Amino acid sequence: MNTLKTSNPNNYEYITKQLEIHILGGIKTNKLESLRITLSVQKLKTQNVLRHSIDLYNDNQVEKFTRTVAERLEIGTSEIRQTLQKLTKELENYRFLLIDKQTQDAQPYFKELNITETKQAETFLKSKNLLSKTNELIGKSGVIGEIDNRLLMYLIFTSRKTNNPLHCISLGSSGVGKTHLQSKVSELIPEEDKVEITVLSANAFYYFNRTELQHKLILIEDLDGAESVLYPLRELQSKKRITKTVVHKDTKGNTKTIHLTVEGPVSVAGCTTQESIYEDNSNRNFLLYIDESAEQDKRIMNYQRLISAGKVNITAQIQAAELLKNVQRLLQPIRVINPYAMRLSLPQSVFKPRRTNSHYLQFIEAITFYKQLQRKRRYDEQTGEEYIETNIEDIEEANELIQDVLLRKSDLLNGACRSFFEMLKGYLKANNQNTFTNAEIRRILRVNPSNQKRYMIQLQLADLIRKTKGDKRKGYQYEVVNYNDYETTNKQIETLLKTTLQTLEVQSSS
Repeated sequence: MNTLKTSNPNNYEYITKQLEIHILGGIKTNKLESLRITLSVQKLKTQNVLRHSIDLYNDNQVEKFTRTVAERLEIGTSEIRQTLQKLTKELENYRFLLIDKQTQDAQPYFKELNITETKQAETFLKSKNLLSKTNELIGKSGVIGEIDNRLLMYLIFTSRKTNNPLHCISLGSSGVGKTHLQSKVSELIPEEDKVEITVLSANAFYYFNRTELQHKLILIEDLDGAESVLYPLRELQSKKRITKTVVHKDTKGNTKTIHLTVEGPVSVAGCTTQESIYEDNSNRNFLLYIDESAEQDKRIMNYQRLISAGKVNITAQIQAAELLKNVQRLLQPIRVINPYAMRLSLPQSVFKPRRTNSHYLQFIEAITFYKQLQRKRRYDEQTGEEYIETNIEDIEEANELIQDVLLRKSDLLNGACRSFFEMLKGYLKANNQNTFTNAEIRRILRVNPSNQKRYMIQLQLADLIRKTKGDKRKGYQYEVVNYNDYETTNKQIETLLKTTLQTLEVQSSS
């Protein structure tokens, strides 16, 4: 008796020797200066019920309510007054417990690794051929195909822990697995280090706590549905901080101007089918083009059949993902210095070389950061700051992974148009054809007419195809002017990267 029962959050119960009291709707925890509740009071074993809303901190209201209950239920005022005082104390104590629980629930989750998990993650990070073993483990976690893209994405996500994080946009046709790849790789990042966004208003970004997003991975499922937040995201990527000035009224009713600031840095990842729309964003990102080949289709469909047949070891997938998450938890912020940076260069064909060069150097640093347990700790003589250094192996592995990214950034065509052009050339070579018509290619390659029209305009502007004969009424015939533009650019990039690496190795050994 005389104990507050709170098992039903919408109907607390408090029973004394004479009264049965219910607090309907629970209590609010946001206004500690009042204790407003809705009471249901009745005498035991009677049907006469009195319901009333009251602030238990308002003495006038309590006194008036006491007299009303005494009159209606025929109980002495002293008994009722004492009961309400005890109830108030019980509700106060319970409200403090609720506030403590809400505070704890609001705290970010951080998993503490046990000794076994720590040793396992350390052993993995110290192993030889770390990147290839990481890629293999990513595959075991359930990411099918996308050999380079998945490792690139994992390293980009890892860079969130550095002071210069990288960002990526996954591009491809609808239904080819952009979101699936991003979500599967993001499952390898600890829950406490990522923020997943489906829909978010433009202003909502400014209402995060000042440091709530620091060194977080922000995942946007569909960039097309998050256009309102693209501007603050760009600012957060570039300036590592966003600030908004708003008008606010204080408790006295005075109007003040306050600044809402959210600190970075953050790593941002998103998916879209519309490459051209996100020009400003794409300049700040690695563009990862999803594998749309027939071979990849076969790999995915075969994996789907294996799952349906119950032949996939789900436990092994979970273990692989958990190990990679623990590896991420073990990585600690540390400065990376690249002693070879001054001798690295990019192909002249790369568009926007300033930003691309920055991405190239940051990616090398991300690989070094990931291998931090394999590097000797050094200390700045002037500041005493701890740091690790990039070695030639890091640059070599970065070159292998980033070559396709550099090739895309050197291409006159966007990703979708390039894929169309490569399929077109493949078809013509396979059939020993020199000319083609739009209708023929549309039928063979199953291309949307509006998309094909756009691609053909781009290819003609780039002087890669031209009209040979025909007219508007009967239709035109076209021919490919240059079959080797992509291969030539790729060879130039490959040669430059290899030459630079060989030069570094010679200079390092001498």
